Amino acid sequence: MADSTPDNDAQTRSPAFILPALDQEFLLGPSTRGVRFQLEYQKAYEALRAHGVVSTVVVFGSARIREDGGGQQAFWYNEARKFGRIVSLEGGALAKAPARLTNVIATGGGPGAMEAANRGAFDVGAPTIGFNITLPREQLPNPYTTPELTFRFHYFAMRKMHLAMNAAALVVFPGGFGTFDELFELLTLVQTGKAPAIPIVLVDEGYWRTVVNFDALIDYGMVGAAEMGLIRFAAGGESAWRSLIDAGLRAHSPKRPETAIESATNVAADAEIESAALGGARK
Repeated sequence: MADSTPDNDAQTRSPAFILPALDQEFLLGPSTRGVRFQLEYQKAYEALRAHGVVSTVVVFGSARIREDGGGQQAFWYNEARKFGRIVSLEGGALAKAPARLTNVIATGGGPGAMEAANRGAFDVGAPTIGFNITLPREQLPNPYTTPELTFRFHYFAMRKMHLAMNAAALVVFPGGFGTFDELFELLTLVQTGKAPAIPIVLVDEGYWRTVVNFDALIDYGMVGAAEMGLIRFAAGGESAWRSLIDAGLRAHSPKRPETAIESATNVAADAEIESAALGGARK
């Protein structure tokens, strides 16, 4: 008699037979949202630990700021770049292995003020972090973040969590809706004790007091005067760094403010540093 046992092709071709870890349709389905959320947390967490990053200085600001922009844009861009350099030189991001890296510049990884701060760290050869987000109009990482520390998130909530969880300080340059969202979320976390009382510095007081009437919040009883003490103002990158030090942020490398500020403002050295760094990055 002929063997009448059917073949098992239908079983092995079935989507149910695909290993769950290899089943994209399953992994991207609604029931596995929690798994995806956990993976977004864990991937960045493990990479930061592997690189010895224990604390960051987070920089927010508009993606629309341009180095060659009109009005105040060039000033804001250059001050964010200056700030990234000073923090990287003075804060401990240049520590040699196996030392732990402190006060590493971290941004949302995009253009504008984020690019400028990452670029400042890049100028001096320091590691710098970009927490990018997938958007309908794709946000590409700026070219100054450390490749191994350039992450991409689907969930805004997890991206914000990573921006906040290692932050030793927050410095915010002028921005719009997205910058406001990130700033006020961090302020709320500190206000409610859900996050440590880190120093929060807003750069360009004239801008911030024009777009947000902080005094009115106090007058209407929406915010207490003491709570407004959570915010400090700075004129630019150098004063923002000094404000952080005054607030208790520890400068982990030997203090040499003249060297750091000179490096941050030496236009002639900019081209040489950037050319060497870009040349090494392309090899």
